Amino acid sequence: MRAIVTLPVAAFFMLSPAGAQTIYPLDRADILAAARFDFKVEFPGLQKPEATPVTINGEPYAKVLGRAAQFVEREDGKDQSALILRDVVLKPGTYKVQAGAASVTWNVYSTGPRKAKNVILFIGDGLSPAHRIGARLLSKGIAEGKSLGKLAIDDMPHMALVATAGSDSIITDSANSASAYATGHKSAVNAMGVYADRTANPFDDPKVETIGELVKRHNMALGIVTNTESQDATPAAMATHTRRRSTYDQIVEQYFDVKPDVLMGGGLANFLPGKADGSKRKDETDYLAKFKDAGYRYVSTATELSAAGADAATGKLLGLFALGNMDGVLDRKFLKGGTVKKFPDQPDLTDQVKTSLNLLSKNPNGFFLMVESGLIDKYALDFDRAVYDTIMLDNAVRQTKEWAKARGDDTLILVVSDHNHPNSLIGTINDDMKTTPNVPMRERVGTYEKAGFPNYPAPDAEGYPNRVDVSRRIAIFSAAAPDYYETFRPKLDNPNLPAVEGKEKGTYVANEQYKDVPGAMLRFGNLPAMMNASVHSGEDVILTAIGPGSERVHGSMDNTEVFRVMVEALGLGNSE
Repeated sequence: MRAIVTLPVAAFFMLSPAGAQTIYPLDRADILAAARFDFKVEFPGLQKPEATPVTINGEPYAKVLGRAAQFVEREDGKDQSALILRDVVLKPGTYKVQAGAASVTWNVYSTGPRKAKNVILFIGDGLSPAHRIGARLLSKGIAEGKSLGKLAIDDMPHMALVATAGSDSIITDSANSASAYATGHKSAVNAMGVYADRTANPFDDPKVETIGELVKRHNMALGIVTNTESQDATPAAMATHTRRRSTYDQIVEQYFDVKPDVLMGGGLANFLPGKADGSKRKDETDYLAKFKDAGYRYVSTATELSAAGADAATGKLLGLFALGNMDGVLDRKFLKGGTVKKFPDQPDLTDQVKTSLNLLSKNPNGFFLMVESGLIDKYALDFDRAVYDTIMLDNAVRQTKEWAKARGDDTLILVVSDHNHPNSLIGTINDDMKTTPNVPMRERVGTYEKAGFPNYPAPDAEGYPNRVDVSRRIAIFSAAAPDYYETFRPKLDNPNLPAVEGKEKGTYVANEQYKDVPGAMLRFGNLPAMMNASVHSGEDVILTAIGPGSERVHGSMDNTEVFRVMVEALGLGNSE
């Protein structure tokens, strides 16, 4: 029988391990000089403040950082202690932090003189090479193996492959991947603007300053534009801090604190007080009213957006065009599916960008603008819609390149995906969309020479064919999926919903809505039953760039380096 010994608290402190469990920022962090971050040391057990000296370059940490950290004896009420110091700023140099047996090294860098007046970051959420090629085929056409034109997102002088892994996994989500672009620091899945620590509170994790906060501190203008909910991970990562990307109410509150000069997208539901129709807020705070009271012009339709952009008196702008996500191009312009009947006057991403450029360029100190074509990711098994939204992204980039050229090329433009999807363009589907196919749909997939070329009608002036239900369509498939019914045909009613909730809580089964579509086949997935769609993949993503500072884009890069490209172009760590 094992004896149980009860020690007094003092004795427990003495017996507790002396080494640190984790030090934040993590090892090999690249930190912008003058950018703010939180320093934290987590100990694996209870600890006395003096039990484990924490040093930086051999000196007491307080001497190097200028002040002492808060000591937390029982973090989260558990037998674990911690040191935390908020809003640290360091000068350029190499810093080795030692706490017991644990150590990390940081590289703090400056940026030199400013190169660009403005930086515009375009993000195609989940944009894969298959999407880009599909967009090129549909919007430009192809003859005898040669494309009849280039996409604007590809026709840029500098290109790199960007690695996307997070601090906790080789596979990233939109939160920590966008956070890497926005802060230059790695983070964990679902986290943005923070290092994900061990505490339960999603808002007390060690913060790192975002590019949105940086440019506001430097009296520059800030724009955040998306066609998803404005609180979704990619836009929110530009200016907010949370361990849980789903904390939409608090993200809206943080937006109000930061006050972007332009904020546009969907997500009206979390701006409305809880009792209002359509609201998803858990309190009665009316953030729509708060933004208006703070001097924002509010627009909810494309018509209102156009008027705001043409009005010289418009200063700060809040545009919320749907309760949730906005609708993609295929539904909005052609099929009238999704929520178009409820929100019939939604702007195109090009309209949002045009107005943003007009407003943000009024600031003599320049601006940072993030533009997301976010539904590409959400159309993970709805490739027709995803490709049309890729064309829309390309249109927005093209008009921005023309705008920058007319100004004298004082703007750095970057186009990148936050993460990949395991999609592949493998050929064409040869099908005339008749009600009863004579052969199984699977046998209508053409590969190699049987693929030939698709026969979409000539695109309109914006690059969109007016039909996707043609007899020879591009065939894009995902390598990762839940159980679902593969119809091999575009969804002409509403966006694809491949799987629905199963009988067992937290599981999903194939959506039988598509079971009786002629030629449909049940595809048994290769993902766990908890997944209801395709998932992200770990391949590098493509980054293209043009403008002052774009020469740093080349070869193989990490996603944290994209932040460095932007802040170096803007001189945000200039020590001169």
